[in-house]
Amino acid sequence: MWKVVGAVVACGLVLSVAGAAWAYWRFNHNIRSVDINSALGDDRPARAPVPTPSTSTLPSGALNILVLGSDSRSGTANAALGGGDSSGARSDTAMVVHIEAGRTRATVASIPRDTLVTRPSCPLASGGTTAVAYRTMFNSAYSVGGPVCAVKTVESITGIRMDHYLEIDFSGFAKLVDALGGVTVTTDQDINDDKSHLRLTAGTHHLGGTQALALARTRHGIGDGSDLGRIGLQQKLVKALLERIASTDVLIDPTKLYRVADTITGSLTTDTGLDSLPELIRLGQSLQGLTSQHVRTVMMPVVTAPSDPNRVVANEPAASELWRSLR
Repeated sequence: MWKVVGAVVACGLVLSVAGAAWAYWRFNHNIRSVDINSALGDDRPARAPVPTPSTSTLPSGALNILVLGSDSRSGTANAALGGGDSSGARSDTAMVVHIEAGRTRATVASIPRDTLVTRPSCPLASGGTTAVAYRTMFNSAYSVGGPVCAVKTVESITGIRMDHYLEIDFSGFAKLVDALGGVTVTTDQDINDDKSHLRLTAGTHHLGGTQALALARTRHGIGDGSDLGRIGLQQKLVKALLERIASTDVLIDPTKLYRVADTITGSLTTDTGLDSLPELIRLGQSLQGLTSQHVRTVMMPVVTAPSDPNRVVANEPAASELWRSLR
């Protein structure tokens, strides 16, 4: 996704002056944002040290980004893919993306949504705050307090300052995969999930957007039906997307470039530090050296919760050691 975001800048080279101006306006106004920094104030983990400026105009310091896949059902497209209503939105997928200094290597650390955590008090957009909640599911943070509470909860769990926030919903993910021409994924076992309506034999498959989304949501057709098996599939998809972006002809195909750029900007909710086209382009350009071979995928170590066999808790000290390694 990062390289495609950066590639949006090429649109200006393939459109007329008037067309480029219109496309720039459209892409810029597609993006939704939340002012997380103002909402959370200074009661947060410290920022990572900023490296000494180099001769490059692009940033090269370490970066931590919380990436959420939201199961929001708002809008016709999301409802068709997920059902339900917008009031039930939760963080269906949560990944802490740690980009190392130099921005050529990264670690994607998934947090199981069924993890029982202490959810801190979070400010609400309507005023007031939520109450501290103990032994509550991790994905409840998004439900009660949106992106702000999701970020605060992740920072509380990890002790890591989230520099940025990116969220994509059901429809946006499916459209992105379709805009890229699909992704190729290898599954280690047959998948037969009545909930996600996905049926795949073990082996390599080229998936369109709807099938890729179903794979990202599949949990009942694999392993023990828990969220842990689904995380493995989601991480395969992350790698597959990066590989597809690296091999696609998007940069030399104006129509495809426009479609991908429009899809990405129209599907994102970001923090205010990434809510403009220039900022997204700058981020994408700074990650041009990051390839799928240098992206490590891990999951926060967990064990079955003593209080509930359908939930998990952080496995200490291994979980704390993981987060310490990413600071």
